[in-house]
Amino acid sequence: MTVVLALRCADGLVMASDSQITDPVRAVSYPAQKLHALGKHAAWGGSGSRAVLFDLEQIFVAEADAIVEAPDVGHALQQRVVPVLEQHYSSFIPEVPGGKPGATPATYMLAAGYSDGKPFIVDIDPHGLIGHHEETGFQAVGSGSPMAQQAYALLAHFQMSKRSVDYGVVAALRVLDTLDTSSPSIGGPMDICRMTPDGARHFDEEEVAQVREHVAKWIELEQKAIDELFG
Repeated sequence: MTVVLALRCADGLVMASDSQITDPVRAVSYPAQKLHALGKHAAWGGSGSRAVLFDLEQIFVAEADAIVEAPDVGHALQQRVVPVLEQHYSSFIPEVPGGKPGATPATYMLAAGYSDGKPFIVDIDPHGLIGHHEETGFQAVGSGSPMAQQAYALLAHFQMSKRSVDYGVVAALRVLDTLDTSSPSIGGPMDICRMTPDGARHFDEEEVAQVREHVAKWIELEQKAIDELFG
């Protein structure tokens, strides 16, 4: 199961993902990088076919600046993603004699960052359609995305879109850690990218651990508040 999410804050964007890959055919799980840089001001991640995502990674590494600096980032992504999807789908064999039923090759891609100083959150679905989520301020892709949407909805009253990006980093990790607890197929290490108009910064494991300390403090404050509700 995969979860890649993006959220918008008052002064920045956050992308985050788990790193657990589940192979239903072989019944194995293993860690893999799902969140990648898209130039100096953006990041992207995806779910679905690892072969498709590998091909996209090669393209995005080579053409990151052209994508982010395009007049329409959504169209720039679509122009690169759709041919890769078509190539893989045209070669897909849906039924293999004697083989186990495999996972669908459907691939979703999510990107977020800054283009010409303006924030974007864009996804491309398996049909090649573009989704813009700058106004809603949140999007998630992957088989765990419905749970991520629900978890984020439960935090809606904290109004992350009106808070600084540092709050968004903590909220993103809290959502992922919650899914890690509730689903055995979502697991760490968790990846986080913090983005502002000045640039994108990918957190290392030590920085993620520091963010998790803020998550623990947040939960502690909530528990204290509810303890005093009828005090």
